Amino acid sequence: QQEKEDLQGKLKLREHLSQTAGKSEDILAPSKNIDLEMKQLQCKLKNSKNEITKQSSTIKSLKNEVQEKEERIRVLQAKISQLGRDLCMKRHLIEDLRSRLKANQENEKTSNETLESLERKIKALTEECSNKKTSIDSLKQRRNLATKEKSQYEQMYHNAIYELVQKGLKLASLESKMIETQCAMAELETTISQQLHGLAKQSEQALETVQKNLLLTSNKVEEFMTFVKALTRELQHSVQELRTKIKQAKKMRELKACKKGLSQESVQLAASILNVSTTDLEEILEVEDDEETTKTKTDFEKDKEWLQYIQKLLETQ
Repeated sequence: QQEKEDLQGKLKLREHLSQTAGKSEDILAPSKNIDLEMKQLQCKLKNSKNEITKQSSTIKSLKNEVQEKEERIRVLQAKISQLGRDLCMKRHLIEDLRSRLKANQENEKTSNETLESLERKIKALTEECSNKKTSIDSLKQRRNLATKEKSQYEQMYHNAIYELVQKGLKLASLESKMIETQCAMAELETTISQQLHGLAKQSEQALETVQKNLLLTSNKVEEFMTFVKALTRELQHSVQELRTKIKQAKKMRELKACKKGLSQESVQLAASILNVSTTDLEEILEVEDDEETTKTKTDFEKDKEWLQYIQKLLETQ
């Protein structure tokens, strides 16, 4: 801003000097220098304005960054306060755990006392075991009764084995029948395979004949294509020759008509006026009309289009 003010003061001085210099007609060269300096100072002013705008934009961006950082600081402060609360809670938990340890130690003492009482109970249980031996003797008697029942079940087991042997014999007979059927199936498969080989040979022969026919047809198609192309070219050539002959005939008729209308003396006069020989004058008279040339061009283009159309037809069908 100070540089801007200095430059504006200099501009004002330069304008005052230029006004004073404009009055004097003798001093022209210094006025030009003053104008150049004026332009330079204006350029400096523009540059300083641009720099001021850039700096203002940077200041705005820095302010936004400062606001974002302040918001982050607030968030971090909130997190720090939460962490402090968590620390207080953890300290309370540690104190609770210490109190629980003390209680557990006291419980261990009580458990030791209970163990001593349990040992006393074990002694009492040993006495009860002696009483239970008598009950075991009674259970042995029951076991003897169970052995008798076991013998009965063994007889039933032997009967079941006999039935299984009979069923095994039936399975053996069924397996022999299965083997026979498998042999018959194998024989059928061999016969079927032989028939299939015969059919395959017949189909191969038929395919060979079909391929030969296809080759013959493709050769015929190619011959037809070449024939059509040659025919179209010859047609075009003959049409062009006919057109040229028709033009020549028309020219000859026109020349004859002109010669009949003009006498030899008039032709010689025209040649002398144009300073050209009679043969050259006849060539000038033989010049084609513009309409005929355009017709010939259009006919030639139509012939080309017709050839392209036929080539497309040959490519597609």
